[in-house]
Amino acid sequence: MAQTIRIIKKYPNRRLYDTEISSYITLEEVRQLVMDGETFEVRDAKSGEDLTRSVLLQIISEHEDKGQPMLSPQLLSQIIRFYGDSLQGFMGPYLERSLQVFLDQQQQFRTQLNSMMGQTPWALLNELTERNMDAWKNMQRGFMDAASQAAPPPGQTGPTGRTTTKKP
Repeated sequence: MAQTIRIIKKYPNRRLYDTEISSYITLEEVRQLVMDGETFEVRDAKSGEDLTRSVLLQIISEHEDKGQPMLSPQLLSQIIRFYGDSLQGFMGPYLERSLQVFLDQQQQFRTQLNSMMGQTPWALLNELTERNMDAWKNMQRGFMDAASQAAPPPGQTGPTGRTTTKKP
């Protein structure tokens, strides 16, 4: 079954109208469509021109102004330098592939972390506790073995010159 593209119309007053729900929406609601994986296009209500990229860039710009930005001035400057460059056509696909590799690695990391954690964080904590107890027991055993090897057998003279006796 082919997925239909959701159409959002942008009017001259800069309002966005979602034709699927027959209601005006905000940029934040468009952002939520992106987060939800919805397929949509933003079209100029009068001319029909595709404005999707400019609306997405506007969302990025607003989020870059808030909180912790992802795009440093250096990165933005480097991207701007690619416009008009002979390699401009390669930059977009390269960035898309790089981001996809990053997302794939992030998913692998999350999967590995989840498998390490088991069903609950308590399972990991219990496992660590058991390992620490085993390590502690091994260390105690090592001390006991070292002490027993250093002590002379009963009836022999030890390093202090005293004779050791066996207690009944």
